[in-house]
Amino acid sequence: MSRSFAAMMTEFEAVLKDGKITAAYQGLAAYIRDLRAHFAASYPDYDFPGNIYYGYLDMTYFSILPPALKKRDLKVAVVFNYQSFRFEAWLSGRNRKAQETAFHAIKGAGWETYRLTPNPEKSDSVLEHILAPDPEFSDLDELTKQIERGTHDFIQRLEDFYADHPA
Repeated sequence: MSRSFAAMMTEFEAVLKDGKITAAYQGLAAYIRDLRAHFAASYPDYDFPGNIYYGYLDMTYFSILPPALKKRDLKVAVVFNYQSFRFEAWLSGRNRKAQETAFHAIKGAGWETYRLTPNPEKSDSVLEHILAPDPEFSDLDELTKQIERGTHDFIQRLEDFYADHPA
């Protein structure tokens, strides 16, 4: 294991010294900061708690709290998933209890509009929706519009679901 780790660190060092990974990561971080600011300016009725989570090259995300979801201790995360290299929207709970409650309500209703996580106790999400399966970073304005449209639709459908299932 340590030899494999040592080899990986040697490769990691070489990739970092090249400079391209660092520049790309900084560019992605700046884009996500701008994306969060865009959402905050466009949706003044929503809360945007905390900071951006930059992760461990697994995911980077920010949270959105629309009023109808906030009162249920739920939030939407706009996520850049590094492994699948795409943007996603996730429904998550403020805590595991809220997440499990949402999971059971959605599963019990048979709502299959979005992918339900297999186990809310071991996941950061309840539902996941792909916003930009192959993000086009050469046109950030269009990418922002695509993410915004998909996130808005995701939130609207969640609000509609909870309006129809108030329990």
